[in-house]
Amino acid sequence: MYQILVIDDEESVGYSFQRLLQAPDYRVATALSAAEGLALLQRQPFDLIILDLRLPDASGLEVLQQIRSADPRAVVLVITAFGTTETAIEATLRGAFDYVLKPFEVPKIKAVIDDALQCSRLMRTEVILPPQQPAGPGGDRMIGQSPVMQEVYKLIGRVAPSNVNVLLLGDSGTGKELVARAIYQYSSRAERPFLAVNCAAIPETLLESELFGYEKGAFTGAARRRIGKFEQADGGTIFLDEIGDMTLATQAKVLRVLQEGNFERLGSEQTVAVDVRVIAATNKDLEKAIAGGTFREDLYYRLKVITLTLPPLRLRREDIPGMVQYFLDKHAAGMGKPRLSLTETALARLQQYHWPGNVRELENVIKRAMVLAKGNVITPELLESFFTEVGSERDTPAHTVLPEISDADLEAYRGQLYNKVMSETEKTLIAAVMRKTGGNQVQASKILGISRSMLRERIAKYRMD
Repeated sequence: MYQILVIDDEESVGYSFQRLLQAPDYRVATALSAAEGLALLQRQPFDLIILDLRLPDASGLEVLQQIRSADPRAVVLVITAFGTTETAIEATLRGAFDYVLKPFEVPKIKAVIDDALQCSRLMRTEVILPPQQPAGPGGDRMIGQSPVMQEVYKLIGRVAPSNVNVLLLGDSGTGKELVARAIYQYSSRAERPFLAVNCAAIPETLLESELFGYEKGAFTGAARRRIGKFEQADGGTIFLDEIGDMTLATQAKVLRVLQEGNFERLGSEQTVAVDVRVIAATNKDLEKAIAGGTFREDLYYRLKVITLTLPPLRLRREDIPGMVQYFLDKHAAGMGKPRLSLTETALARLQQYHWPGNVRELENVIKRAMVLAKGNVITPELLESFFTEVGSERDTPAHTVLPEISDADLEAYRGQLYNKVMSETEKTLIAAVMRKTGGNQVQASKILGISRSMLRERIAKYRMD
């Protein structure tokens, strides 16, 4: 549950936010003065603070500075009916997450609040690495005692204290965001901001302005200056997920930040200096992208000071029982379910599956089985509906699913045979699911446990009609 504090001297504003955020996931407290708000903050932590700039007993900017001094990771959304360019800049430079003018457009402010809460969750939700104790309520734990995961934990421990850039590689759903958060939380920048940007989820035309900000009038619709993510993350860490989808123009500006530590906002000639650690992630083959001219080679080598590759779930099946138990415990309370367990046959069924969507897909399957379970035990029958949706190929012997491998193939694909076989297998799987869904990409991506952008990329890669 998200705890939100609204500090505004107008009772109607606090009431409006209580009405807007009345879902079970939110709990909204209100304060009519700076003193009352600061007193509440001393008694309990809040995931988001919504702060008016004009208060009867203090300036909102002064309150913002006190909040950030007490908790550098506090996420504060500034609101006011008396907005000026100067106050907007001052608020964001003092650490405000964003700045919104009254009266509010409900869809816009709801989107800003959702983004702010996501930022707060990423910074505050603890990531526990083995062999430490299990995470408490709301915490996330990295699961796995397999040799490949042991190497991942060791590398996280080695790179976290340094300030070097890190490139995370691996298939979709392998936990790259979790690793990025672990590196941040165990670093010397853990008390500074952590901002995540999914480069594939933001339209190409908006990504540059999202990262670097813009000046008023820089383009149609730019009604005021906006501070970008790099400037907001100054002193902290920025996580650039799906960086392989970034345009060459935006790549050039990211490269400049890494090389020189500065940039210009869109529409400005003023240079902004920042100190930001970059953790980037992708499921693409960046070396192929470089050869194809869609990714800058100089940026690639700037990012991969340290490269950490996360293994797919199919290569660490011995970790599946521990993950299953973790997901059962994690979601039991939220679903109002008793402590559930799996039969040995059901667990064996999960270990036999190839998991194209990796850990994310496994978690979704467990959640679905928990919803469908009538008693305290999950049986194979509860899982079969999922495997049926994926396709009948699940029960086909391996030698008929995999492409035929001849002696000539062994020579022709020497050093590349694994990639060749996995590509052909992936192509077969995606084709089967697309047939089952009648070509519905939304449904297919949900069944596969991968993003729509990744599905579209694979369809294009394999030239599927």
